[in-house]
Amino acid sequence: MSQSQLADIQVSAQVTLPVSAGQVGRLSQAVMAMVLGVFVVGMVGFSHIDVVHNAAHDVRHSNAFPCH
Repeated sequence: MSQSQLADIQVSAQVTLPVSAGQVGRLSQAVMAMVLGVFVVGMVGFSHIDVVHNAAHDVRHSNAFPCH
């Protein structure tokens, strides 16, 4: 096939998801973001391992997040 023939071929695939599938996707993304946030702030921020705690502490200060 020549370049012009390849350029003439259009491949279009459209996937139509039900409304509920899109809503479930958004909900699961929001829940996972909240779980990740709670893990980072709660578990890592209050860790007894000094290196991990100090890294989380420095990130909170660099993002202007009050922690004291």
